[in-house]
Amino acid sequence: MPSVTRPLRRDAERNRLRILEAARTVFAARGLEVSLDDIAREAEVGVGTVYRRFPDKEALIDALFEQRVGDFAAMAETARATEDPWEALVTFLEGAVGMQAEDQGLKELLLNTARGQSRVASVRAQIAPLVAEIVERAKASGTIRADVTYADLPLITMMLGAVAEASREANPELWRRYLGLVLDGLRPQRTAPTPLPQPALEDEGLDRAMAGWRPPRR
Repeated sequence: MPSVTRPLRRDAERNRLRILEAARTVFAARGLEVSLDDIAREAEVGVGTVYRRFPDKEALIDALFEQRVGDFAAMAETARATEDPWEALVTFLEGAVGMQAEDQGLKELLLNTARGQSRVASVRAQIAPLVAEIVERAKASGTIRADVTYADLPLITMMLGAVAEASREANPELWRRYLGLVLDGLRPQRTAPTPLPQPALEDEGLDRAMAGWRPPRR
């Protein structure tokens, strides 16, 4: 006789949602290297409660980031659906870097091949054709350089994501300044520089940003 999966009791489901919300907060702020003890502390439950709902951290990451990576794919779809080719490109880059800036765990999941490759392979397969279409439409309209390819965009977002991480304390919106510089570089021609949305850092802020840089995890 096939087994029937019983729904969680109300208090158990409440604890599960509390743990997921805590994990989202801690992963976003500190990345994926935090422990289940850290998540239990944030959720204000015992670590045994966490283990009853999730046998290990990988199971918790799977449950949480299936949704977050799905959010990333939905953002790419929204950008692709933008009618103006240039605005579609800008929407994707702003969305991709903005999500990484807000969520350190998502950034690691998308870019860290050691941990995230197998988990998000199917989502990347969904995202790749969307971004390729965005790039090709922009090239066909003459709004970006003819030598830009889809493969340039992941590295651009990785570069800007590194700026966002390093400058989080000095100015969490600083990455938008460098996105402005990148966007000007993508244009085949312009009559004048595009105004930048954020000022450059002063010496003290620059020192803090440089001190905040970390080598990529292997």
